[in-house]
Amino acid sequence: MDKKIELINQLFPHFEDGLKQQLASHAIVKTFKANDMVMESGQYLKWTVLVTSGRIKIYTTGEEGEEYFMYFIEPGQACAMSFICAARNKKSELEAIAAEDTEALLIPLEILDKLMQSYKSWYYFVLENYRARFQELLDTMRSVAFHKMDERLEYYLIKQKNATSNNELQLTHEQIANDLNTSRVVISRLLKQMENNKKVKLHRNAIVLL
Repeated sequence: MDKKIELINQLFPHFEDGLKQQLASHAIVKTFKANDMVMESGQYLKWTVLVTSGRIKIYTTGEEGEEYFMYFIEPGQACAMSFICAARNKKSELEAIAAEDTEALLIPLEILDKLMQSYKSWYYFVLENYRARFQELLDTMRSVAFHKMDERLEYYLIKQKNATSNNELQLTHEQIANDLNTSRVVISRLLKQMENNKKVKLHRNAIVLL
C-alpha cells in the first residue's frame, strides 16, 4: 500500500484523497521488461494501465502482419483504449508493448464506473487522456496523408526525442521501418541523407539528433 500511495501522490497529486485511497486499495503494481507484450489485439481487457515509469508503445497491425506505430503512453498517463473497452465490453483493436523497462499501476476495469461517478479529478483525467490520444492519432493521420516519407521520418524522430528527453535514440533502422510501415532500405537511405545534411549522426543501433 505504501509504495502505491507514494506513486499516486507523485504522479497524480491533483487526485482527491478518496480517489487515491480507492486506487491504492484496488491497484496492483506491475513491471514489464522491454519488449514485453502488454495488450494484444482481440483481447478482452481486465485492467486499465497507469504508467508510473518507462513507456508503453501502442501500435496497430495490418492484415499481413505489418505494424504501424500510433503513440506512447508516458508516465502519468493511462491507456484510453482500455476506458473504451471497459465502457462497451469490447475487445482491444490495438496492441501494446513495453518500449523500455516499465512500471505501471493496473486498475481493475470494474471500478472505473464508480470512479467516474464519484471523483471529478478522475473524470477530467479520463477526458484529458481521450483528448491527448485523439490529438496523437490526428497528428499521425495528417503525417501519413499529407507528408512524404522523409518528413514523416523527421517528425517521428523528433517525437521520439521529446518522449525520451534525449537526443540520442536507441533505435535500429528496422524498428523505425516497422513503426512507419516502410522498408529498412528506405529508412537507411533517408537517414543517410539526414546525416549528410547534418541533421543526425548515425551510430550502430543509435541515432543522435543534431
